[in-house]
Amino acid sequence: MYLQYKEKCMTAEEAVSRAVQSGDWVDYGFGGGFPELLDRALASKKGELTDIKIRGGLVLQKRIEVVEQDPEQTTFHYYSWHIGDYERKLQSRGLCQFIPMILRQLPYLYRDHIRVDVAFVPVSKPDEQGYCGLGISNYAWRTIFEAARTVIFEINEQLPTLQGVNGSHRVHLSEADYIVEGEHSPLPIRTYKEPTEVDLKIAKLVAAEVPDGAVLSLGVGGVPFTIAKLLAESDVKDLGCHTGTISDAFLSLYQAGKLTNQRKEVDRGYATWNLAMGSQALYDWIQAEPQMFKPADVDYVHSPERMAQMSRFISINGGVQLDLMGQENAESAGSRQLSGTGGQLDFLEGAFRSPGGKGFICINSARTTKDGSLKSNIVPYIPGGSTVSAPRGLVQYVATEYGVVKLSGLSLQERAEATISIAHPMFREELTQYAKEHGLQ
Repeated sequence: MYLQYKEKCMTAEEAVSRAVQSGDWVDYGFGGGFPELLDRALASKKGELTDIKIRGGLVLQKRIEVVEQDPEQTTFHYYSWHIGDYERKLQSRGLCQFIPMILRQLPYLYRDHIRVDVAFVPVSKPDEQGYCGLGISNYAWRTIFEAARTVIFEINEQLPTLQGVNGSHRVHLSEADYIVEGEHSPLPIRTYKEPTEVDLKIAKLVAAEVPDGAVLSLGVGGVPFTIAKLLAESDVKDLGCHTGTISDAFLSLYQAGKLTNQRKEVDRGYATWNLAMGSQALYDWIQAEPQMFKPADVDYVHSPERMAQMSRFISINGGVQLDLMGQENAESAGSRQLSGTGGQLDFLEGAFRSPGGKGFICINSARTTKDGSLKSNIVPYIPGGSTVSAPRGLVQYVATEYGVVKLSGLSLQERAEATISIAHPMFREELTQYAKEHGLQ
């Protein structure tokens, strides 16, 4: 199989030397799929190249070598589409710049608005015909490498080898300019903390809203994970998966016999996703049961039009702040970027369009600051400098530990009343006073 592509196979150092030029934009991908060998090889070019700009996002690796080996940024500059835990630390050191985007728009950016010179694409071991899977990160890779000047496939022996229904997760060695192999670290895992009492209250309220046959899109936070565990223990049945990120939440539903995908009007019988992120058990499940899954490009998975074709589409995501008009901040603390918009807007809109669909924003009513004081997460208005991740017209349901309210179809005055009703009791009086003073009551 390799003989046909022998001339393309080389070390990571050789591939980087041939492919990357000063001034290039290099794409690393998104999520758990990470070009480990090529990253190290590119980092070794510090001082030989100039003005190399790297794009990635939601990185689960503990290190990005091009960043860590060049803290002065003499050669490399790192940009993120979505800040993950490690990238947040880089950001605090001034080593990561954030690029705002909405995930479903990403392919349009690459096609028409931004430049990509070199794509470092992590792929699974090929089959006898030379086809590889995109592992745990389909992302927008096909759009990206079709736009790139040079494409390098990094074969990672740790990645699941599934290629998707009708090749939805498949690439071929012939599509690469260069091919790199080598030994890789175990895949990065994502774990969840034990739910707090507040998390559990919110999860119970939302789980009660999920009907038989619902198609679920679950965010990657603790509350969506807890909701899945509650559903796994409930009487609900025949759930489906159409989600940006498949996680251990869906594995728990499958193990409980709840995840059948049999009532989906689109991709019936398959769990549809774009990224996989979780434990080794999750990755082992994907490897062992490839016939269950339809991993697909972000164009496909994040399409609100496609979600609208499915009944009872339920989107569940976390939030940081909600104001009295229903505007939501999911990603920043003032101007400090905490994460990214990601696909939240895509799935909120999909749920909004779905017959019987519901889009939930789950948010703790208040938080305790470092000095021990309590601050409300239901605020009069999203503070200056903070992000409005979801406009008021797309926020449908909001859940705190004090209840669930539906905002769609309500006037501004009715929205204020509804959001105050699920605020922490300590802050309801001052929120009500603000509403009166500003014509919202």
